[in-house]
Amino acid sequence: MRWSLFWTVTIAILFILGLEWRRVKTKPKKDRLMFLSLLLIGWLLSMLDLPHTPGPSTFLKFVFSPFKGILEEQ
Repeated sequence: MRWSLFWTVTIAILFILGLEWRRVKTKPKKDRLMFLSLLLIGWLLSMLDLPHTPGPSTFLKFVFSPFKGILEEQ
């Protein structure tokens, strides 16, 4: 986790929340929840190291690697 990126995103989200909340406050509850959930998702994704996260192919290699010997003998 890169702390500088995390704090930058946190400050940006607080800035966006501060600027936009006056407008969002007058909207329906559904719109406010969507606004907050999108900010929360962005903040949570900033905590992950997505470029270095293994993908589905790594998982499949891990699952099927025990069967490699059986399949290659034939």
